[in-house]
Amino acid sequence: MRGTSRCVSLLLANPKPSSLCHALASAGAEACRSLGCEVHAHDLYQEGFKPLLEPEELLQRRSEDPLVEQHCREAAAADAFIVVHPNWWGQPPAILKGWVDRVLRPGVAYRFDADDSGAGVPTGLLKARIAIVLNTSDTPMERERSIFGDPLDTLWGRCIFPYCGVPGFFRHAYGVVVNSRPEERAAWIEHARDAVSAKLSEAFAGARS
Repeated sequence: MRGTSRCVSLLLANPKPSSLCHALASAGAEACRSLGCEVHAHDLYQEGFKPLLEPEELLQRRSEDPLVEQHCREAAAADAFIVVHPNWWGQPPAILKGWVDRVLRPGVAYRFDADDSGAGVPTGLLKARIAIVLNTSDTPMERERSIFGDPLDTLWGRCIFPYCGVPGFFRHAYGVVVNSRPEERAAWIEHARDAVSAKLSEAFAGARS
C-alpha cells in the first residue's frame, strides 16, 4: 500500500490531553503514516469545534464556519475514518455528535433520490472504504452488551457509517480504564496500532481487487 495517496480522516474527542484516547489516536495516526497514508487529524476540543447546528445552516446545507467546510471537504475526500472517543452514557461526547450533525450532512455524506420524500433509504456519498472506531470505557464489555446493548456499536456501525455509504466497519473498546495498570494501557495502545494497520491494509487491498 506504500506509495498510494490514501487519505485518512482522524477525529479525536476527549477534553483531557493526557487521556488514553489521545494515546490511541496517536497510535492510529502512526499506523496510518507507516502505510503511506496522509492523515487529516483533528482534536475537536483543541480546535474549538462548535457542535451546535443552527437553523440557517440546516436549511441552507452549508456553513459560514470555515472549519466546518474544511471538515466537509476532508470527509468527502477521505478513504478511511478513524474516530476515537470515550463512552459517555453510551454515546460520544456532544462535540463529536455535533460534528456528525454539521459535517455528515446531505450533499456531503448522503443524498435522497429526486423522487424520494426523505423517508426512504438514502444513497451514501462517502468514498471511504472503512471506518474504525476506538473507544475507552469504564464499563466492562460484557455488561455493556448484556445490559445496555452496546449502543455505540449500533450508532457508528449501523446508523451512521453504513447510512453514508461506508462498507467496512471495525470498533474496539478499551477498558476498564479507571483501574487499569500502566502495562495494560501500553498493551491497549499497541493493540490499537496493530488493529488500525491491519484493518486499513485489508480494506485498501479489497478496494484494489
